[in-house]
Amino acid sequence: MKITDIIPYPVWVGHRNQLIVKVETDEGIYGWGESGLSGRELAVAGALKHYRELLIGRDPMQIGAIWQFLYRSQYFEGGRVLTAAISAIDIALHDIAGKALGVPVYQLLGGKQRDFVPCFATARGDSAEGLIEDAQLLLDKGWNVIRVGLPRPYEGSQHIFEPRESVAQMASHLVKLREAVGTGPVLGIDYHHRLNVAETVSFCQRMPAGTLDFLEEPIRDETPEAYESLRTMIDVPLAIGEEFASKWQFLPYLERGLTQFARLDVCNVGGLTESMKVASLAESHYIDLMPHNPLGPICTAASVQLAAAVPNFAWLEIRVSPTEPASARYSDEIFPVQPLLDGSRIPVPDKPGLGIDVNEEWVKAQSFQFWEAPKLRRRDGSHTNW
Repeated sequence: MKITDIIPYPVWVGHRNQLIVKVETDEGIYGWGESGLSGRELAVAGALKHYRELLIGRDPMQIGAIWQFLYRSQYFEGGRVLTAAISAIDIALHDIAGKALGVPVYQLLGGKQRDFVPCFATARGDSAEGLIEDAQLLLDKGWNVIRVGLPRPYEGSQHIFEPRESVAQMASHLVKLREAVGTGPVLGIDYHHRLNVAETVSFCQRMPAGTLDFLEEPIRDETPEAYESLRTMIDVPLAIGEEFASKWQFLPYLERGLTQFARLDVCNVGGLTESMKVASLAESHYIDLMPHNPLGPICTAASVQLAAAVPNFAWLEIRVSPTEPASARYSDEIFPVQPLLDGSRIPVPDKPGLGIDVNEEWVKAQSFQFWEAPKLRRRDGSHTNW
């Protein structure tokens, strides 16, 4: 069997673009993958077109060798654009291999260790009352792991975010939320790397111990030493890693105990091949995976296969829940075969490959729409992190 084509489809699905990738072979078996570098789909599509020229005629079953070839066959190895492209190819190659052998992808990763994948949902609200209402809805539907998302930062026609104001507001909301739901549910918050070290410490100090079970991405990840300093000043478990593009980026965070949950993204970190290596490193430090999964069914399908095959797993992010009704991103018209939620968990599928299929005719009829995440500013006009 030989690779005959690699086709990137950067298309508008739902409220933003997805970069869906198809790998075709001369035996008619094809695989689907996805890149997770949202907002930079054209850059990744360019890398995929370059990699296509290198992979035509290669054996798609040599997944590990292809990963090393794509990563190491250039002087300037790595980087988020290249590993996002490698991720999509790697996921699609696993899909092909599973279909060729007639087994689910988890069998290629060592076999199934769980029958279902527990998920967490996101609650949003501009007030404590709104958050409590969302959380109670989730709890009533059987969801016991709840992440709080920040309110959308709008002020008039501007996207304004003031960290200190947010810290004061969200700490107050979370204390009331914890009081309302009790000690049983798992509660966390995603700060989307919008704070600095001092602001994060101030945020945590405003809440009683036990308010939060995890704090996701409070500061940017470029400097592990900043997280090392933060780790000495707060006692809330951290969830870090959704932006990491390799096992090497994860390494200091795992070895130094800077994170307690590994937020790897299978569509960014290097696909299933690299994800399994990160999982092994995390296991050796007693750290569970908590995968980032904001895209659509292909990322979900790959993440479910990974979750099925590793021992150290906490919860999978899912953007379909009672508080986030299914959008076009999960349309069964576009994705006629995809993993489906059963309550707050996804049963591990037993179909060959990823357990995903795509309506390619629908995809071909779509187009790319230029989209950028909102650009946040402080009131003084300076830029701040989205």
